[in-house]
Amino acid sequence: MSYKTIFILLFIILAVINVNAQKTLSLSLGNKDDDYDIQDSIMIRTRDGALLSAIAVHKKGDTRPKPVILQFTIYVRDKDRDLESLKDAVDRDYIGVIAYTRGKRYSPNEIYPYETDGNDTYDVIDWISKQPWCNGSVGMYGGSYNGFTQWAATKKVHPALKTIVPYVANRPGMGLPMENNIFINPNYEWSFYVGNNKYLDTETGNNRNRFRTMMFKWWESGAAYTKMDSIDGASNRLFQRWINHPDFDDYWQKMAPYKEDFAQIRIPVLAFDGYYNDSQNSSLYYLRELNKYSPETPVYLVIGPYGHFGTQIGGEELINGYKIDPVARFNIKDYTYQWFNFILKSGKKPNFLRDKINYQIIGTDQWSSASSLDAMHNTYLKFYLSKKKSGKFYSLSSHPSKNSEYFKQEVDFSDRKSMNNNYYPDPIVRDNIDDNGFIFVTEPFKEPFLINGSFLGQINLICNKKDLDIGVTLYEVTTEGKYFHLSYYIGRASYAKDPTNRALLNPGKKETIPFSNTHLISKQLQKGSRLAIVLNVNKNPFSQLNYGTGKEVSEETILDGREPLNIKWFNDSFIEIPILK
Repeated sequence: MSYKTIFILLFIILAVINVNAQKTLSLSLGNKDDDYDIQDSIMIRTRDGALLSAIAVHKKGDTRPKPVILQFTIYVRDKDRDLESLKDAVDRDYIGVIAYTRGKRYSPNEIYPYETDGNDTYDVIDWISKQPWCNGSVGMYGGSYNGFTQWAATKKVHPALKTIVPYVANRPGMGLPMENNIFINPNYEWSFYVGNNKYLDTETGNNRNRFRTMMFKWWESGAAYTKMDSIDGASNRLFQRWINHPDFDDYWQKMAPYKEDFAQIRIPVLAFDGYYNDSQNSSLYYLRELNKYSPETPVYLVIGPYGHFGTQIGGEELINGYKIDPVARFNIKDYTYQWFNFILKSGKKPNFLRDKINYQIIGTDQWSSASSLDAMHNTYLKFYLSKKKSGKFYSLSSHPSKNSEYFKQEVDFSDRKSMNNNYYPDPIVRDNIDDNGFIFVTEPFKEPFLINGSFLGQINLICNKKDLDIGVTLYEVTTEGKYFHLSYYIGRASYAKDPTNRALLNPGKKETIPFSNTHLISKQLQKGSRLAIVLNVNKNPFSQLNYGTGKEVSEETILDGREPLNIKWFNDSFIEIPILK
């Protein structure tokens, strides 16, 4: 029987029995494993009438109600692969359930990532809680998009949801598809990967050459960002939908908890993340906001030198060419179920949770812990820009200058031969960091010290335009003369004080641009090392190009760049580096 035939029969049966809200149809298509009872064609109707596809796996012959481990995902992978994760839950004495977002697998609805997952996850949990095999407790886990859906489920927490375990969780609108209000390009292709069909369009998603070619064609043509899919030759409805919301507005806010929504979250949380996870500021946003609005809620974090995918497997031996400390790697699935046993079965608290924040210190082969993100450090090193030269670079001074001075930079947006702001941490260790910006370096440190947390700062400038995108990248300069990438910030100046409301700059007037949403890291710096920052304008093919006219950035073209951007970076600008003495 073909998939199409099964699909048609399924909905004929649904129509005949007139499924009402929260009622399900389960068609068992046969089990390949005698040890498990597999329901692989469950349909769950949401309160607004959508249908969601799900799979549930139980231990055959065991009718005892048990806690349920739920994954809610947009990634419809090979069925056997998804079943393996559910069987793993069953083997650990749980019920395993995986549900797919609207429009995926057997769902007849349109695919709109992020937009309905909060309500839909609530409805899935509600359905689970009413099944005879559920004991009233549900725990969720998973990474990336699956991490987001867990936080979406806490927008309004269902009574049966007892805990979440998000890995590298996404926060739409804050980290992706835009970071600090700058749209970045990777989600352009991702929208085809998840949105082209009921499963995953791996052929399109894996066509890196197509999208790299498209990016550089856009860059070289000087066309508006809105024309990216025209250049690609394929309409991208999700991309167009997203770039229509450059503010962190209600569209993004309603997808997951926002401000006071965090106050009603009381369930314990265990999060996993990586220093080199592209969307780290998404993941840590949730933790910081939860601690702000509901400080009594128990929240734990495990973080180390991992990327987006490496975090989800407990670390890789190499991350962007850097070999991580052996102790940094761990069995993330085992850690996850230790947590579930602790919360859902009143088991022992896992030994790896020494405190609320558990972090691996790069370069020490050791783990450490703190009671909160803020407690990771106990002081800051504050450095100001200085006109004094230190070798071929300018200096970072621990004291502000007595005289007001500035550094002049001109950026020609009509020039497509040069790029600015090579901030991405690949490779992590570099031989040089020349990238058309200003580089400032401290004196060698006389004692070793530990950078622990997220750096922050303030840029004071005058420019001739109404807006610009700023990049600040932080490096350790080793005694061997290598540059070790520590952290970075990219952000749109007009949103620096409020991501929900654009406030254009006043050309010719001195402006203050604060920044703090940078990437957290823990690294031991040795005696003799120095710190370096690269201050620059973000101009490259890998994100939006802000020409500074004050118009909607996605609609600006190379014609808006005929007048170069002229900036005066003032020496009262500073950065603050969190350290643990």
